[in-house]
Amino acid sequence: MNIQPYILNEIKIPQFHTPIFEVLKIFDVSAYSHLPVLQGDIYMGSIPVADARIFEPQQPVEEFQYALEGFFVRDTDNWIDVLHNFSKNDANLMPVLDENNQFLGYLELQDIMNLFTESPFLNNPGSIIVVEKGIKDYSFSEICQIVESNGTHVLGAFVSGTENDRTQITLKTGSVPLNAIFQTFRRYGYEVISQHPEDSFSSNLQDRSRYLDKYLNI
Repeated sequence: MNIQPYILNEIKIPQFHTPIFEVLKIFDVSAYSHLPVLQGDIYMGSIPVADARIFEPQQPVEEFQYALEGFFVRDTDNWIDVLHNFSKNDANLMPVLDENNQFLGYLELQDIMNLFTESPFLNNPGSIIVVEKGIKDYSFSEICQIVESNGTHVLGAFVSGTENDRTQITLKTGSVPLNAIFQTFRRYGYEVISQHPEDSFSSNLQDRSRYLDKYLNI
C-alpha cells in the first residue's frame, strides 16, 4: 500500500534554534513520543519526549543535538517496513524523507496500524493456522502450494517465531474445511501448532490419551 496519502504536516516542526520550552508545548498537546527537528529544510533527527522534559527549557534544541535519534522512512517504503521502523524505534511518530533526503512530513503510528487492520489478513473471513518446521526446511511457496491444493488461497503469512532451529509460520486461509489442509501439512513434515476443533488427527490423539489414562487407572 502507498503511504504517501498518510503523510501529515499538521504540527509546527521544531528547528535547531527553537527553544526547548516551545518543543514541550507541542509535546503537551500531541502525546507524541518524538518530534522531528530541522535545520532549515534539512532533517537533523528526532528529539524524544523523555529527554526534552529534562533539558534546560530556555536552551535551543541545537544544544542537545547529541540526543537526537536519526530514524526515518522514505515515501516509497511499504507500510510493513514502516510498521517495523515504528516498532524498532519505539516511536509513534515517524519522519518521512524523499529520495533526495527532503523532509516531507511525518506518519502517525495509529494510521499505519489502521492499514494493517483493514488488510485482507485481518479483515476478510477465513481461518488462522500456525504451523512449524525446521528453520532450513520450510518454504513459503510450499506452504502456499499446500493450501491452494486444498481449494483455497493464502490471504497472508508471516514468520511468527523461531526457536531451537524451528520456525513457526502464521497464515490465514480462505474459509474452507481445514482437516484436509492439516493432513497435507503433516505429510509435508509440518507440525500444526494451533488448536482446531475440526482437526481429526488431534481429536484421535486426545481420544487415545483418554483411553490410555483410563487403562492406567484401572
